[in-house]
Order: sequence, then structure tokens, then C-alpha cells
Amino acid sequence: MDNPKFRGTTILMVRRGEQVAVAGDGQVTMGEMVMKHHAKKVRRLYHGKIIVGFAGASADALHLFDRLETKLEAHQGNLTRAVVELAKDWRTDKILRRLEALLLAVDQQNSFLISGTGDVIEPDEGVMAIGSGGSFALAAARALIAHTDMSPRDICREAMEIAGSLCVYTNSEIIIEEL
Repeated sequence: MDNPKFRGTTILMVRRGEQVAVAGDGQVTMGEMVMKHHAKKVRRLYHGKIIVGFAGASADALHLFDRLETKLEAHQGNLTRAVVELAKDWRTDKILRRLEALLLAVDQQNSFLISGTGDVIEPDEGVMAIGSGGSFALAAARALIAHTDMSPRDICREAMEIAGSLCVYTNSEIIIEEL
């Protein structure tokens, strides 16, 4: 295998009313081989008040989790300020610029997608997804929000199952965290 790359995952965020859930699959793929089935790509930060999920290189994402935790501590848990500061650092720092990952971060009121190009994006609807199966999960979640009364957790589970059935880089070992 020449220059194998870790690929794919699916991370989904669904917000409805006072509830928010973030789900991630557990598959880690290198080239055409599944290397791990039970990776934890969704984590809680800042005393359990923030949920973050990642797609991309695991080591890069774990470093970004640490950086975000530091920003959250510096800004007393203010997620908006923390993600803006992280995005600025990520875009301008020579070392951080090379990190290959995307993050979804949520608290009780806010939802953000953060990238290394300086993007800090809030969704128009209460749904966001990243990763190779993100478009499948996003489409399923939007349909479920529009046509059911399911909870964010249940929507995440169902949409992730659909994404896992369509995307070869996404499995059905789903971890869901909710606030």
C-alpha cells in the first residue's frame, strides 16, 4: 500500500428544542482495510458541558480537542469564544495548519463546525454532519426532523444506521452523547 491514509467517518449533530445529541461511528479505515471498529470519535469536554466530535486524522483531532479544552478553560466555558479562538490559531499557526480534521462542537445553546481554514459555521437548521458518510446522515436526519417527533438521540441513531448502510467508511458501532 503506497502512502496509506486514514479515511472516513460520520459525525452527526441533531438539536431539537432543549435537547442536542452528537453521534459518531466507530470505524477507522486505513486505505481499503478496516483497522478498528470501536473508536470513540465523540467526547465530552469542559466538565461534561461541551460535546465534540471529529472526522479526519485521529492524532490531529485529539490535539485539537486538547487545544479546544484549553480555550474553553481560558474563556470560562464560552463555546463561541473558544471555537473562534481555536479557528484563528488553527488557520494561522504553521504547525496547526497541517492538521487534517474537522470538528463539530455543541453546548446547550450553540452548535459549530470548525475547520483548519478558519471556518466557524453554525447550522441554519438543528442538524450538521461531517465525514465521509456525513451527507447520508444529514439527509436522513433532516427527513426525520421534518416528518417525525423523534428525539435528537433517536434521530441520530436512525440516521447513523442509514449512513452506515450506504457509506463503506462508516459502521454501525454508534456512540451518542447528549445534553
